[in-house]
Amino acid sequence: MPRMLDVSDAVRAEIGDEEADRLLAGENTPGSYDCTSCRTPGDSEQERTSTVLFIGEETAVLAFAHATCLPSQVVQVTEEQLQGAVRSFTAETGGVQSAPEQAVLGITSGLVLIAGELHPALVVEPTAPIVRPGGTGAGDDFLPLLIEQGFRPLTEIATVPPVLHGWSVLLAMGQLHAVLQPGGNGGQPVAWWQAHQPLQVTEGWRAAANKHQQVLMFAAPVGSIGRQPREDLLRDALDKAAVNGKLVAAALPLAGT
Repeated sequence: MPRMLDVSDAVRAEIGDEEADRLLAGENTPGSYDCTSCRTPGDSEQERTSTVLFIGEETAVLAFAHATCLPSQVVQVTEEQLQGAVRSFTAETGGVQSAPEQAVLGITSGLVLIAGELHPALVVEPTAPIVRPGGTGAGDDFLPLLIEQGFRPLTEIATVPPVLHGWSVLLAMGQLHAVLQPGGNGGQPVAWWQAHQPLQVTEGWRAAANKHQQVLMFAAPVGSIGRQPREDLLRDALDKAAVNGKLVAAALPLAGT
């Protein structure tokens, strides 16, 4: 059965006609895949599927998505984001290489009480250990990489962490779109994390973000926080991660409304 695959002109230009034709012929396309947007399973033999090419400074990763989630496109990302935040099936031909760490950054929003006041927070936890770009080994460099960017290690959540200038949280039309980091050589900010589909936040979270004009970002290595169904359980997990030396944080200015 022919695969229901979309390869845009932009993707074809990057990977070449030969590789694109092989994909369309089904030679390098997985029958089943995890959608790079909604993370749920897809089947390129049963439903329209988009090819999405993520390009960093040195690495390119070809991913697949439901056509209803994303159109076929080329997405420019930082090398760090590519190696740490893209989960995909990768064809290792035609110059398309596999990222060394197939991890996804999980983002949870919630309100965190600090010194009697509620602050909007984002909690970031990867689904797998993050390896330093170009590095080898089984270690987890997620927190050291963020500390190098200016995030502060926490042993307790007693005060609001310092503002990390150059980083920001992009909120548009009341929805969470991206976490931005400084661009290279003083250029425009680039997405450190970007939602393929804007994420809804609660009215209380948005009101707190507008009040403080900043969002607290907490980050922990895989297995430290987990998916917590309530904010009180999320806070307990954050406190435990801090005590165990597995939490970094910063206050990021709010971009948008």
